[in-house]
Amino acid sequence: MGSLMEYLTSCIWFEGGDKRNALASFVSGTLFFTGWWLIIDANVTHSDVFHGAYHICGVAGTISLFMINVVSNSQTQNELYSGGCMGPRGARLWLFIGFVCGFAAVIASCWIFFSDFAGHVTNPKWIGVALLLQNVFILVGSLIFKFGRVEDPWG
Repeated sequence: MGSLMEYLTSCIWFEGGDKRNALASFVSGTLFFTGWWLIIDANVTHSDVFHGAYHICGVAGTISLFMINVVSNSQTQNELYSGGCMGPRGARLWLFIGFVCGFAAVIASCWIFFSDFAGHVTNPKWIGVALLLQNVFILVGSLIFKFGRVEDPWG
């Protein structure tokens, strides 16, 4: 994201020099909010067809967001980090499990979409699309929040 921001021309009214963290946080928060807003809208508009179990994918994606972003990059890259019970290996394992949960939520929402909504004429497709978009938005927001920020802006 850093190299992409260098090639974009800046607006006259926006000074985005050292606001990379704020911009990444804003974009990821907006994606997270939009994902949950879509699934809540699908639940409200089609409450007779919407099963409460469909929320499990979004909850797994949200847990993945927290798991991915609780580990800093310095904890996974440095062998100097010796905190915790497993050190950097444990931090990498935690990060891997977080990524697995995030991608599993997207895969599960695809599975629900194709099995319950894509082939059926009677079920509204919006529920499946909203479920899929929710989990994709949460995962993309999580990735932007993890890799779009700089941890040490003064270093």
